[in-house]
Amino acid sequence: MAMVVVDELTPQRVGAVLAAWRGEGERFHLLALLPEAEKAKVGELQAVCREAGVALGGALFPQLIHDGALWNGGALLLRVTAAPPPLLLENVAAADAVERICDQAVGYVENNVADAGEAALFCIFDALVPNIATHLDSWYLRLADRVRYFGVNAGNERFVSEPCVFDNERFVADAVLLQLLPAHPGACLEHGYAVPAQAITATSATGNSIVQIDWRPALEVYRDIMQAAYGVAIDRDNFYSHAVHFPFGILRADGEVLVRIPVALGDKGEIVCVGEIQPNSMLTLLDARAGSGKAAAALARDLAQQGAAGGGDLLLFYCAGRRLHIGAGLGDELAAVARETAAPQVAGALSLGEIGGARSDGYPLFHNATLVGVPWPQR
Repeated sequence: MAMVVVDELTPQRVGAVLAAWRGEGERFHLLALLPEAEKAKVGELQAVCREAGVALGGALFPQLIHDGALWNGGALLLRVTAAPPPLLLENVAAADAVERICDQAVGYVENNVADAGEAALFCIFDALVPNIATHLDSWYLRLADRVRYFGVNAGNERFVSEPCVFDNERFVADAVLLQLLPAHPGACLEHGYAVPAQAITATSATGNSIVQIDWRPALEVYRDIMQAAYGVAIDRDNFYSHAVHFPFGILRADGEVLVRIPVALGDKGEIVCVGEIQPNSMLTLLDARAGSGKAAAALARDLAQQGAAGGGDLLLFYCAGRRLHIGAGLGDELAAVARETAAPQVAGALSLGEIGGARSDGYPLFHNATLVGVPWPQR
């Protein structure tokens, strides 16, 4: 199998998986997804791969997903064949790093893929990089549709800067890991949330902070809408506990809705979200409670339309903010994904933001609150 979950992350267990894959005679390298609780074992994993001569790339996530449940231990090991080794790029958050990172990302793709539209670029960002959408924009301006774009954010739910992305030698923060996958269909993303009719405008926004909505302090407007539309009283103390249930939706001209989950408040009432918000973006408030149960069927439909369904395993990323909203319903939604997709194995991780191509043109977009389904071959 090309997707293996080990319930105990030890050099012996990882070494056995690598030896079994080596015995199949095909050159490969390793992508490893670890829960944050296993961060102390990254060095051991790196040492095993160096000793085995296997290129390594990977990241830490809040928790893993396997057997329809969340795991705090072990690791998800993904074999990658017929592809270049992953590329880890550091110091990506600074505004003046965008051009440098773009040059490196474009070089990685152009040096390793010749056919347009037949490869996917899987990217794992540190969740605290504040300008992910800006990086994606710069890549698309250079690469356009030469690859399909998808990815996720790694890190911790405390939103504290700590190393979360690694290769054979490095374990760092403020970074992105790129894995080019030739002849891969890319990922499907779904959130299943209904869109209410009321629209508002982010009249002032900076990076991932909404400063003003309709020319008023953002928190003031958010509080008024929540009270009028949903009967929920918002203050600074209870803001996050309610905000995961009522995220912002960015309304795009093509009809697609990008979710932005509020995670914090600034001193002047600005609302900090996971993901950038452009000034003058058209917004709405989504009721996440109404979206539960719809995303799994939509994801299965998308995978089938993509031609990726049938026979292969499914690498699944599930937004950590969505998990906070759905609570005890998480197991039901994971079971629905397994049932609807009929994948032999579903495994993955909680993510802190998701990346996928726009439905209209493949343009890479940054999402929150989504399920990301990535077809993964069994061999």
